[in-house]
Amino acid sequence: MSKRAPIVVMVAIAAVLALTQVWPVAGQATTSRPEDVGLSSERFQRVSELMKRHVDAKSFSGAVTLVARRGKVVHLQPHGLKDLESQKAMPADGIFRIMSMTKPVVGVAILMLMEEGKVRLTDPASKFVPELKGMKVAVPQPGATAPGSDPKYYTVPADHEITVRELLTHTSGLVSGPMSNAANRAIDKKGNDTLADYIPRLIQTPLEFQPGTRWAYSGQAGFDLLLRIVEVASGQTADRFLKTRIFDPLGMKDTGFQPPTGNPRLVSLYQRTPEGTLRPQPEATFQNGIYFSGGGGLYSTAQDYFQFAQMLLAGGQLHGKRLLSDRTVALMRSAFAPDTLPGRLAGEGYGLSVRVVTSAVARNTFLSDGSFGWSGAYGTHFWIDPKEEIIGILMTQTPSREAQADFETAAMQTIATGAPSGAVSGTR
Repeated sequence: MSKRAPIVVMVAIAAVLALTQVWPVAGQATTSRPEDVGLSSERFQRVSELMKRHVDAKSFSGAVTLVARRGKVVHLQPHGLKDLESQKAMPADGIFRIMSMTKPVVGVAILMLMEEGKVRLTDPASKFVPELKGMKVAVPQPGATAPGSDPKYYTVPADHEITVRELLTHTSGLVSGPMSNAANRAIDKKGNDTLADYIPRLIQTPLEFQPGTRWAYSGQAGFDLLLRIVEVASGQTADRFLKTRIFDPLGMKDTGFQPPTGNPRLVSLYQRTPEGTLRPQPEATFQNGIYFSGGGGLYSTAQDYFQFAQMLLAGGQLHGKRLLSDRTVALMRSAFAPDTLPGRLAGEGYGLSVRVVTSAVARNTFLSDGSFGWSGAYGTHFWIDPKEEIIGILMTQTPSREAQADFETAAMQTIATGAPSGAVSGTR
């Protein structure tokens, strides 16, 4: 038998066990058989088969999938390998760089401060960071840019100060396109910069468009600014606020900004090559435990993020601790930026830090209208379906939009609440 054979056998055994048991979940979450909450154990095998196909196709080295309904985890399964070089199997409690799944956490922090009267949706960002008052807007100069060069533009005054609402909904224009991205490279984060060091320099970058006129994703700067607003409004550093106000109350023991260097549960990061193979990807320089990126700085596990998602599904409370009111969560998942706004996708609006399904038919999705969630650049993905009371979480470290969409379908097709085969209608 080859040296790899025992490892392959162990991975196979783990996969079989995962089909027949519910793994323990951190915090106070309860587990259940799928049938106890109207889902099908047999149909969950399709989730396992789907993940195996993606691992075999080298979409990613491995993954962790979690599905819960009505507050009970019915599926938590590791797939593939945590690390290709060592051939170590993926642990169910693997630690992932969740990147932009940090954004909804920052959104909750802002909403908590709104409930306390310390922040308003209509507040200008310059109220908290005065250096940002008087931002300009870039206007492209047609035909003035040589191929392969940074775009040429001139600037005009913004017609109003960018607001907290516009930052939460990606309608601010802050570092969200080719002109603003090019300008940001000259003033971007350096060495041991903190949020307080970098954020004021954003005044040197023009907005991509007049704020509020369209939707364009601000991958990092917009939510970094929001997290700086959290620091200023709360009087605490971002890491301290999130830990004491969100992570500790929810039992999210493996979530934070500090890189878990050396932790055997840290999942290796890979990128897919044009040839269809996976190669190691360097760590992001801003994930250094000093710069607290609201756009994508957190590490977490599927179990931890479930606690966060379940709090939102339960209307802002979990484990007897209330973080937000029901009304605030309802606002968070409302489509402040409708799918008719330029830049949005059909059937998918945008709420206060989360995507919102406004038309399942237009989006071509199995999720119900009103479902909400977000994804991360390295392949993490989650959604909350309030109508079906379902949470789905996919954790990987190589992006695959196909795998995310496939997982949504595979999880939602497990709903099996109808009459058993052969039953007479009306006699259930």
